[in-house]
Amino acid sequence: MIESRNFYINGAWVPPVDANDHHVIDPSTEDACAVISLGDQADTDAAVAAAKAAFPAWAATDPEARAGYVKAILDQYEARVEEMAEAISLEMGAPIDMARSSQAPCLPWHLKNSLDAMKHVEWIKPLGPHAPNDRIAMEPIGVVGLITPWNWPMNQVTLKVIPAMLAGCTMVLKPSEESPLSSLLFAEFVHDAGVPAGVFNLVNGDGAGVGSQLSRHEDVAMISFTGSTRAGKAISAAAAETLKRVTLELGGKGANVIFADADEKAVKRGVVHCMNNSGQSCNAPTRMLVERAIYDQTVEAAAEIASKITVGPASEPGRHIGPVVNKTQWTKIQDMIEVGINEGARLVAGGPGLPEGMNRGYYVRPTVFADVSNDMRIAQEEIFGPVLSIIPFEDEVDAVKIANDTPYGLTNYVQSQDGDKRNRMARALRSGMVEMNGKGRGAGSPFGGMKMSGRAREGGVWGIEEFLEVKAISGWAAE
Repeated sequence: MIESRNFYINGAWVPPVDANDHHVIDPSTEDACAVISLGDQADTDAAVAAAKAAFPAWAATDPEARAGYVKAILDQYEARVEEMAEAISLEMGAPIDMARSSQAPCLPWHLKNSLDAMKHVEWIKPLGPHAPNDRIAMEPIGVVGLITPWNWPMNQVTLKVIPAMLAGCTMVLKPSEESPLSSLLFAEFVHDAGVPAGVFNLVNGDGAGVGSQLSRHEDVAMISFTGSTRAGKAISAAAAETLKRVTLELGGKGANVIFADADEKAVKRGVVHCMNNSGQSCNAPTRMLVERAIYDQTVEAAAEIASKITVGPASEPGRHIGPVVNKTQWTKIQDMIEVGINEGARLVAGGPGLPEGMNRGYYVRPTVFADVSNDMRIAQEEIFGPVLSIIPFEDEVDAVKIANDTPYGLTNYVQSQDGDKRNRMARALRSGMVEMNGKGRGAGSPFGGMKMSGRAREGGVWGIEEFLEVKAISGWAAE
């Protein structure tokens, strides 16, 4: 068992003030795989104080020098990439092949993209020719609290830490207590890269403890949070006491609109995407909206595709999906599957209970419901598991109405060979992102949503600017 009872504060590994042990559970086996300590107010205060003390010098550091430290973090990752993949697989259940190919590589992908985006940040620029002595300066906001989830741990850590660091902010990271091992390894990368003491600090804890303490702390200028909408509301309320900036990446209930003229791979693409990472992605296309003309054949195909998706331990190689993260999440998913059955949706694949032949581990059967009405709970609530709801629609107008009839607005998807139709749909859908015909967003494209999905924009220039203040200056001396 891994034991890590230290926090990373002010450039050093330090013990917590009062040890409060927390067992990290391997979701594949239900056994404890690590013991960490959860911080208290004194630990949070120490980390914030270190970040506050380091801020003036780091903010004054030349941006290119800051970029040099970030590049050194990348060097550390490349030397220890297998450790990172193994840590993620163990702590949250991503199959090891997926951890190697998708989860761990989030770090270099976002890090490199942030370095590229930094070249386009104008740190100080003229207001315009009408005001020759006015300047607009972009300056780091200060100490930031970064609170990250367990489902894509390095994706979110890198999307927050690296842009904040490049912007000139200092920070305190609170990773999820469900998946702390990858973040502790990341802290080693930062340390070994020589990042100055106090710029990056890590305190383990839960949302009610360290998360709330950071949200209320008067010396924290900003909170960047990714997680549930419920937690996002609580953080916003706590942060309001000090009027700090809050950026939120929250839940989703993405619609995947499949028109009759969709390509032959559209259905398989949608089912596999929904089930990827055991359904634990906020941008998963969990509502499949299907044009009536191809509805019956699509339901049949989706059921067959889902029935062929295998489930297995994270430690085993292969293309299977792993367990969900913990017992609480497993129980919630099981309850929602029962809700779907009781609401009258037609179960065409999967269902409640463990997959056949399994009696340990938090495994969920890949589940598909057909004949779903968009007012059902399974269509309105984020389940965060491998559960797909299929909903028929009549025409383009009906598709838009159903897709937008949700409190969420993160990612929607469109499948059609008609370019004009795709463009109309992309503009009509109320979400921060729209992906069509299986085309992923390009490097530097911002990730973020609308409505109850939060309104942060992470990645690219937008991701760095979220950590910057705008300062208007008049009377600038001519150069």
